[in-house]
Amino acid sequence: MAGQNNSDYQTYYVPEQSRLAIFAALSMAMMAYGVAGGMNSLTFGGDGSGSWLIFFGGLALFLGTLYGWFSMAIKENLKGMNSEQLKRSYRMGMQWFIFSEVMFFSAFFGALFYVRTFAGPWLAGDGGHGVESQSILWNGFSYAWPLMETPQQAIGGAEAQGKLGYLANNGTFAGPEKSMAFPGFKEMFTWLPFWNTVLLISSSVWCEFAHHALKKNERKKFNFWLGLTLLFGFVFVGLQALEYYEAYAHYGLTLESGIYGTTFFMLTGFHGFHVCMGAIMLTVQWLRSVKAQHFTAEDHFGFEASAWYWHFVDVVWIFLVLVVYLY
Repeated sequence: MAGQNNSDYQTYYVPEQSRLAIFAALSMAMMAYGVAGGMNSLTFGGDGSGSWLIFFGGLALFLGTLYGWFSMAIKENLKGMNSEQLKRSYRMGMQWFIFSEVMFFSAFFGALFYVRTFAGPWLAGDGGHGVESQSILWNGFSYAWPLMETPQQAIGGAEAQGKLGYLANNGTFAGPEKSMAFPGFKEMFTWLPFWNTVLLISSSVWCEFAHHALKKNERKKFNFWLGLTLLFGFVFVGLQALEYYEAYAHYGLTLESGIYGTTFFMLTGFHGFHVCMGAIMLTVQWLRSVKAQHFTAEDHFGFEASAWYWHFVDVVWIFLVLVVYLY
């Protein structure tokens, strides 16, 4: 365009060439190969120690790569190399990353919706779909959610399923003795998901308090509120582990409890993993502030990006409570 020259644009810092991207790709490939081999050994038998060794080796390499990569980005920003244009690129990158996580969880919520709305009722012959196949394959199965009796149990167990000949008999699946659903208001205060909800929503509030303190350059308040956010987050993870123990040891709810157990552990398990990721991200920001006095009121994207992610896992948990525990 006429009248414009290079001085009209900000300098966009381009980092030097780096092998870190290659290390990241290699480490993720190692993790994928290792966990696939390990899961196959758990399913079909065999010694999976080598596969798990590859997985943990890839995980160590990936964490080391992230440490080097983010350290480099932090040093570049502290030296003033990052222009406003580059900072906008960082923001857009984080926004797209969170969007990809939204799509990730949408797939699992979609699977749960399909099972509860279509597959389960059809197996029971509801709505005029699958009435003939239901009488032949799953005679006696009636659908209700949570699914306390699997179709396999309804027809007499794995042996009866195998005698049908044209069905794959690849395991024994028995429904749980008790579900994780809301027990009622009288028992609400002994229900672990209630306390986990209180913890995670509160931690999101504390995180926002920390953000406002940082905008006012009140570092002590920022460190305090962010530390409280981390405390609540890690207690959440501890209660989630306790809930899993309760499910396995006392409720009979496992990954082999049919579709109810599978969807429950897939959704809550992946959410718990993301809570751990968010807590680690915020821990790094807290250590940066406490140990190195990083962040100013005007420049604190590292914390801001981590806070966005923390609010995201909080929103996902609210949906989980609604569709997994309450509805």
